[in-house]
Amino acid sequence: MATKNEPPTYMIGSFQDDYNIVFDLSPELFFQKPSSRYHIVKWNVDEQYFIAQNDTSNAYDINLFTRVDWMQFEEMEPFTWGFCISAYKEPNIESAEAVKVVNRATPKTGCNGYPFSRMKPISD
Repeated sequence: MATKNEPPTYMIGSFQDDYNIVFDLSPELFFQKPSSRYHIVKWNVDEQYFIAQNDTSNAYDINLFTRVDWMQFEEMEPFTWGFCISAYKEPNIESAEAVKVVNRATPKTGCNGYPFSRMKPISD
């Protein structure tokens, strides 16, 4: 499956969230180190989410679909953007896309009552 459009450049690279978890993000892969991989099958830049298929080597929800919503931050340095895993075990792309739990107006509670995970760039 091909992506529909390209991700924002500020989201590509290596990042650490505010829980000290390290991630690598490319147009094709969301990698939560050390072992959870999500293969991106669709970017929706206009609505700020991507859909990924869970890797066969992940500990949970193998081959199911995950929806990751994001938002860019202003005046929150060193954090430049944040994400919310809105769905993580959907049977197909369409059902993952149908999940709508985020409220970007309130990033501290806008992830289904929880905060967005804030991401800061790091060097490899």
